[in-house]
Amino acid sequence: MRKVSRPTSIGVGDRVRFAGHVRAVLAVSARSVTVTEEGGSPREVPVAMLLGDGDFEVLDSRLRMPLPPVSLLEALPEHAREKALWWEGHILEVLYGVDPAADAEALPRPEYDPARHSLTARERTKARELTRTGYRVSVSTLGNFRRRYQAEGLLGLADRRPVRKKPQFGSVDDVVVEAMQKAIKEGEDDSTRTGTYILWRTGEILREGGETIDLPSQSTLYRLLAKLSQSNPTSGTARNRRSRAHGAKAPFGQWTVFAPGEVVQIDSTPLDVLVRLDDGVVGKVELTGMVDVATRTVTAAVLRPTTKAVDASVLLARTVTPELMRPGWVDALKMSRSVLPHRRLLSIDQRLEYAAAKPVIVPEMIVCDHGKAFISRNFRASCRFLEIDFQPTHKASPFQKGHVEKMLDGVGTLFAQFVAGCTGRSTDHRGRHLDKQPLWSLPELQELLDEWVVARWQNREHDGLRDPLLPGRSFTPNEKYAALVEACGYVPVALSAEDYIELLPSVWRAVNDYGIKIKRRTYDGPGLIRRQHSGVTVKKGLWEVHHDPYDISRIWVRNHHGDGEWIEAAWKHLRHTPVPFGELAWDHAAKGLPAGTEAEIADAAAALLTRAHAGPESTGMKPKKHTRRDRQVAARTKAASPVPTPPPAKPEPDASRTEDEEPLAEVIPLGLFDPLEDPWRRS
Repeated sequence: MRKVSRPTSIGVGDRVRFAGHVRAVLAVSARSVTVTEEGGSPREVPVAMLLGDGDFEVLDSRLRMPLPPVSLLEALPEHAREKALWWEGHILEVLYGVDPAADAEALPRPEYDPARHSLTARERTKARELTRTGYRVSVSTLGNFRRRYQAEGLLGLADRRPVRKKPQFGSVDDVVVEAMQKAIKEGEDDSTRTGTYILWRTGEILREGGETIDLPSQSTLYRLLAKLSQSNPTSGTARNRRSRAHGAKAPFGQWTVFAPGEVVQIDSTPLDVLVRLDDGVVGKVELTGMVDVATRTVTAAVLRPTTKAVDASVLLARTVTPELMRPGWVDALKMSRSVLPHRRLLSIDQRLEYAAAKPVIVPEMIVCDHGKAFISRNFRASCRFLEIDFQPTHKASPFQKGHVEKMLDGVGTLFAQFVAGCTGRSTDHRGRHLDKQPLWSLPELQELLDEWVVARWQNREHDGLRDPLLPGRSFTPNEKYAALVEACGYVPVALSAEDYIELLPSVWRAVNDYGIKIKRRTYDGPGLIRRQHSGVTVKKGLWEVHHDPYDISRIWVRNHHGDGEWIEAAWKHLRHTPVPFGELAWDHAAKGLPAGTEAEIADAAAALLTRAHAGPESTGMKPKKHTRRDRQVAARTKAASPVPTPPPAKPEPDASRTEDEEPLAEVIPLGLFDPLEDPWRRS
């Protein structure tokens, strides 16, 4: 096909550089060009002289027409495109005298030679030629096609009725459109309703505004509703509708972080798992978690029946303290066997000797929503104490803390579905008779979650942790932490014991001869100052007591008679806890595998999920017969998980006793008197 090109031209109104000056073109002829002169009078310059000047340059020319939307040709029917191409060949021959299908060396036909005939004459010739071949066309029609082609290209020759732009809402009156938009807007924060309600509400809005416009047909209104609610369906879930309505109006930005702890996000959500609370009550719990944006490390995650302000403060305290190994955890989960820089961190904090493979991250900024637990005075005071920048998001803007939202959703997908009693995200996904399955208690489920975070989450490649230079390489949270420590020299300064106690919630109690009682648990210690006025008159002489809701093993009492130091008091029945925990138990558990490898970590995570799915072993004990209300109250007030402590030391054998002595008889304790028991009931 012969190439058609347009030579550079000079037209009236162009600015040209000639003889060292910028001049405007006033007139153009075949032999000369008239330009402006410095004195103001025009000057006629021959074309050869103008083009031969060394400084000649066309600075600007008349505005070009915008490029036609050629991509619309693909949307046209096949016959429309073929007809446009047929017209293009004839128009090009009229303009340049050569058929575009001819060879490159072909000369113009005499009747279409631009050097012999004018454009109008060539158009008359083409019109007569097409009429003789059976396609009747007038000279004016041919001229219209030629002008459209010069302005719009091939698209100007096509029949554009199939792609012609139509009114957005058809022939519906603008007042009706505005009324329906208002009806849809009213339902953004309301319950989900059908389209019938929206149509009815549209008519009510028109009547309230005094409009007398007749509504279109019902089918037309439903088509209008489909167009107006295309981005946010009115029949969808209320949660999705609110999220879309109050979502970001501007493009999403990128929050750039360079160091661990620079930005930490916190949030809570119900966990889709049923647990067995005290007295056999079955209920759901809330998961409150914190995630570091730079490394995607879950710094802390706790389970509670309901999230309170003190829980958020305790969660913050646990974030900045090491995660210790637990009994039964494999040796591969130790920090010393992971990719974390354990030796460097151990020189800073000796407590990391028994730490699990999860980094300690001190937040610089905490991002949270407007939940009561996070904007409370208690949580704000904790952030001020640790010199953490507290940054709440805009209301109804969950996308501003999308990392923790995604993390909580990931826990439900990667962990909760393997746990016995998984309910699914809604009632549509819930199975039957879940409450009759062997369900985990809240402390047991918390232990499983802590182990899963260390074994699975911290060693799982995260799609958001990629090397910019090698996008195909993804990192685990532990690997990203180790890399950032090398890059930015981050050194975590964990909380001291005194700082940790200061962050715990406080109560005021009296110190009696038997010790201190908190929620029917008695605590006692050798350093308590008993039956004395604390000196705090405002609190009527009571003593300030700090306690961890997740650790009922001990409390701390502030010594108001001294320098404010803390006096530790242990739970009296701590020795009776079934699972001891401490350095002795840790040393016993540390005798497991001799070397930690990735395979061992994977096996530990798989065994954890298998154990979580199986549920706890049945003890065969039947719950006491109380009312449902009694069981619910007792369950929610006793949800704190006891932290096991080392068992008491075994008494040394009596040297005076010989092997020949007979063992003592079995001691059968007497039962307790129950005034409500039926004395005539047979056992």
